[in-house]
Amino acid sequence: MLHSLGNYEFDLYIAMLALFLGWELVKRVSPLLHTPLMSLSNAISAIAVVGAIVLTGEAGASRLTRILGFIALVTATINVVAGYLITDRMLKMFRKREPGSSSSSSSGEHH
Repeated sequence: MLHSLGNYEFDLYIAMLALFLGWELVKRVSPLLHTPLMSLSNAISAIAVVGAIVLTGEAGASRLTRILGFIALVTATINVVAGYLITDRMLKMFRKREPGSSSSSSSGEHH
C-alpha cells in the first residue's frame, strides 16, 4: 500500500508517525532525565539545521522545498538556542552557592 503513494504522501505519512512517536516518548520522560534529553534534542536539532541548509541551498530545489527548508531552519535554530538557554539555567540551579551570597542577605532583610 505504501508503494502506491506518491513521494509527498509517503513523506507526510512518515512525518506523522515520527511526530506521534516523538510525542509519546517525550511525554513519558522522567524529570530527572530532562537535561540529558535536552542535550540530545539540541544535537538532533543541530543536524536538522545542517540538513535544512543543504536542502534550501541545493541548485535544483523547488520553491516548496526552499520554503519548507527555511521554516525548518528557523524552527530548528530556535529550538537549539532555547534548549541551550534552558539547559544552562537548569545547570545553574545545581551549582554551589558561595557562603556570603544568600538571597535574604542581598535583599536587606534580617531574620
